[in-house]
Amino acid sequence: MIRVYIGFDPREAVAYSVLAYSINARASQPVSIAPLMLSQLQGVLTRARHPLQSTDFSFSRFLTPHLSDYAGWSVFMDCDMLVLEDIARLWALRDDRYAVMVVKHDHVPKETQKFLGEPQSKYEKKNWSSVMLFNNAKCKALTPDYVNTASGLELHQFKWLADDSLIGELPDRWNHLVGYNPPRPDAALVHYTLGGPYFSEYARCEYAQEWCRERDAMLSTIATMPSKKS
Repeated sequence: MIRVYIGFDPREAVAYSVLAYSINARASQPVSIAPLMLSQLQGVLTRARHPLQSTDFSFSRFLTPHLSDYAGWSVFMDCDMLVLEDIARLWALRDDRYAVMVVKHDHVPKETQKFLGEPQSKYEKKNWSSVMLFNNAKCKALTPDYVNTASGLELHQFKWLADDSLIGELPDRWNHLVGYNPPRPDAALVHYTLGGPYFSEYARCEYAQEWCRERDAMLSTIATMPSKKS
């Protein structure tokens, strides 16, 4: 079973649904998908919201190993994404030499704001944590207590690892940053990090048509499902 945890923010609920659909529609292996909803993490994630926190899942993502009982592997991804290939291909890249595997972006945003006027933070390893393959047994430092008390930089810069040699590298096509990376036809996962086409101001961004097609396919599938008789 491929375990996937997706960051959830009520403002991007439609993005979460379309992303989950895009994963399931292409998966060749069984997939378990769970949203990281704050309402379901009460008593686990207790830290106050930080002024620079742009989404509900800025910190909850680091609870993935805990929620997986520190066993096996799990995938985390932000909700503002679209998967365009079989997620089993990403899953096949797992390497037990590493505690976590990411796309190692060299990303320095020029803007100070992103979607809905949220702050755009600049820091080393920016966007590395937006897609993570967790080797859960090697991530036991990510206890709820640590996630609730560590600084944002400690978490997002992987200071909870002994050193950076425990961070494996994924091909960059598995976290294509829309609006930053040069357009490419072979992106396996696209990341609308500035804002997705579900916001009117980004309706014509790169890969907007692909996202809209995926949304329409999801809605069409729902519309053709037989209704239950009472």
